[in-house]
Amino acid sequence: MGVPGAEPDSGFRSGFVAVVGRPNVGKSTLVNRLIDTKVTITSPRPNTTRRPVRGILHRPGLQAVFVDTPGLHKPHSALGARLNAHVADALDDVDVVVPVLDATASVGPGDRLVLGRAAELGATEGAPALVLVVNKADAATRAAVLAHLDAARRVLEEHGRAADAEYFPVSAVTGEGVDALRDTVLSLLPAGPPYFPESMVSDVEEAFWVAELVREQLLARVREELPHSIACRVTEWEWPRVRVEIVVERESQKPMVIGAGGSVLKQVGTAVRAQLPAGAFLELHVRVEPRWQQRPDAVERLGY
Repeated sequence: MGVPGAEPDSGFRSGFVAVVGRPNVGKSTLVNRLIDTKVTITSPRPNTTRRPVRGILHRPGLQAVFVDTPGLHKPHSALGARLNAHVADALDDVDVVVPVLDATASVGPGDRLVLGRAAELGATEGAPALVLVVNKADAATRAAVLAHLDAARRVLEEHGRAADAEYFPVSAVTGEGVDALRDTVLSLLPAGPPYFPESMVSDVEEAFWVAELVREQLLARVREELPHSIACRVTEWEWPRVRVEIVVERESQKPMVIGAGGSVLKQVGTAVRAQLPAGAFLELHVRVEPRWQQRPDAVERLGY
């Protein structure tokens, strides 16, 4: 499974680190900060991440694969159920689990669900290490951060994992506490081979990444009711020409995505091209797929 170049007794260490949490706690921003490279899109909208994204950190004698996961939540659609399934898959056979809480929001049922899922892995043989993170510490009081850490400890205590877990308050936005978190996670990785070549910082395919960049820019510009209804996929790739299909659920949503005189699409295209190699030509097309979130076949076809 590993890339040739490291023998079992070479002292090389490697492993997979699953970053999990309910929607909108800052998992993607944290993964980007840990890797120090943008490998996953970010947005203040819940459920921005729809597929696990692996960011690969290379250090001398070490490789850490950080897995950004969708937010774990109570699903109300076929898309929601698929996102939760992605989280379950990401927790299978990992070396470290990093549950993330939001210091600016109360610890609720969703957080307890995440912590319980992470702690339950301790009942299995070769249980992954547990590193609890309270994110957005820069936007909360010290008392609120401490209260979150204590609430998390009590939940983990119910599952017998409080004593062996590590606890970190951090800010993924400012970087506060992230270096110490990274160092601890890396110290927990077992002996093993590199799983990816040194040239790779992510396992995301180019076409998927471009589609995600388009969706990221749309999420920054559309109204509240639209984010969940938007899906993007590349339908033609003849570099430097790339055609991206933007899918919405209702005809009434098309003009919101297009904008007056195509203004929204023009802004999106300009912002995405700025993140692509010079000379890229981006063609954006909007199509209606009724109720696609509720239809497993559509969710599958759109790549989620």
